Amino acid sequence: MLSIAARSIRSSGFKTVAPFTAIRTKVTLPDLPYGYQALEPHINGDIMEIHHSKHHQTYVNNYNAAEEKLSSAFQANDLTQQLTLQNALKFNGGGHINHSLFWQNLAPKSEGGGELPKGSLLSAIQKEWGSFESFVGQFNTAAAGVQGSGWAWLGYNKAAKRLEIASTQNQDPLLHLVPLLGVDVWEHAYYLQYKNARPEYLKAIWEVINWKTVAERFAKAQ
Repeated sequence: MLSIAARSIRSSGFKTVAPFTAIRTKVTLPDLPYGYQALEPHINGDIMEIHHSKHHQTYVNNYNAAEEKLSSAFQANDLTQQLTLQNALKFNGGGHINHSLFWQNLAPKSEGGGELPKGSLLSAIQKEWGSFESFVGQFNTAAAGVQGSGWAWLGYNKAAKRLEIASTQNQDPLLHLVPLLGVDVWEHAYYLQYKNARPEYLKAIWEVINWKTVAERFAKAQ
């Protein structure tokens, strides 16, 4: 099952209606469901504004530009250009998918941010890691261990019917699991506030995790 963000970007895929002719729709920057300052003091407003309006917008712009070039490459039957564009599509498309999911993974304290998971999600976490605290510890270890830039994930393995912790490099989306919770560990997600202290950022972000959204994704994934 695709995430909401993945389904939205899926609409930008092409449908061949004639040889090398494609119909495409552009992806757009989603609105945040809260204000830029709403996650303070855990994530400050300057970070959120730059992260959303600059970094995510750049992924959107670059993805759309690559899609237009790919359309032209199909029209020209230029296989070399089609292949050349794949990295740009993957990187910027992944950036759009990951960030669209990330914004929904967060919520202000006044709207339930940081409230512990309940029900079947909490039971599944406890079954897999023994306790919620153990899960957080292992998740943070995986997130802190991402070399350079990337993401840490809580995902659902549909074949094994179990939760798993995973990480991806750069802007690679999570494909082998259903993404339930994604945490951005690129420095642009925290540097203005936490400098290079990624563990401090990882400690703080649990105060604004939107477990309601994670639980909804978990219920749909099963």
